[in-house]
Amino acid sequence: MTKKELEKYRELLWKKRNEMIEEMEYIKNSDMDVTLKDASGEHSAYTFHMADQGTDNMEREKSFFYAQRDGRYLYHLDMALERIENGTYGKCEACGNPIEKERLEAVPHARLCFECKMKEKKQS
Repeated sequence: MTKKELEKYRELLWKKRNEMIEEMEYIKNSDMDVTLKDASGEHSAYTFHMADQGTDNMEREKSFFYAQRDGRYLYHLDMALERIENGTYGKCEACGNPIEKERLEAVPHARLCFECKMKEKKQS
């Protein structure tokens, strides 16, 4: 892979990484830091309707799920950036063959070529 291509993928990975961090910050600021009392706008300490509490809890759980998923994606982006630095980016970790450029365009953090990825999916 040429230096120009590597730089293009590095920029793409950094762009996706920054977008992911912004999204995680938005989730944190909008959903996770809001208590039930804050969300309802109530100033009393009395309990609220169970349905409201259930909805709020479900929304909070959904936010935690998204944050967890985004954290895993961020990890994969960081690992891809590390592979660029150590010179292994674009090489399949399983077979050592080059990862197809089309695959890297679609999934820039890919660590396996298409064939090895399909084998991995069949095994799981």
